[in-house]
Amino acid sequence: MTASGAEAVRRRDAARTRQRLLDAALKRFAHDGYAATTVRDITDDVGVNAALVNRYFQSKEGLFEACLAAAVEELRRVAGNAPLSDAIRHIITATGEDRITDVLLLLLRTSGDENAERMRVGLLRSASEDLASVAGWRPEDPQGEALMLRAQLVLALAVGVATLRVSTELRPLATAGDEELAGPLREVVDTLLPRS
Repeated sequence: MTASGAEAVRRRDAARTRQRLLDAALKRFAHDGYAATTVRDITDDVGVNAALVNRYFQSKEGLFEACLAAAVEELRRVAGNAPLSDAIRHIITATGEDRITDVLLLLLRTSGDENAERMRVGLLRSASEDLASVAGWRPEDPQGEALMLRAQLVLALAVGVATLRVSTELRPLATAGDEELAGPLREVVDTLLPRS
């Protein structure tokens, strides 16, 4: 193998190891919480040296921040470019996927660490602003606070419904299909956040 070929293999392995660390951390942080999760727990799950967390993420906090960024990307992937109520429905019906469940748990679980908690709440605030902007929210608008409250209610609805679907056998919610959720979700979202 040439030197450039060996370097390419190392890069692919590095990217794969980084992704495996990210996946393991997302699952651990979502289920055990930030404070209870150690770097060793994560690296043991992956079967690598703990020093790799510092190499790829600088710290446990950096790894948590990367997990939050990955969570946002995962939600965007699932939501696609659909209108708001359809995007929320896509996220809710995707809760059968382990990764989406972990993402939602990560957003719900308090971290027990001041900096990690600030990052988590910041991500939720940013998601609220994205939702509110669909309805015409602008920070300087005198009615901005009322619209932000409505956006946060939509966010709470989406996360709450998704969480109930995966954590209970509450029927018909837990077993409702995409089509069954479409109408009611559209009504609620359009009522709370009418497009400007």
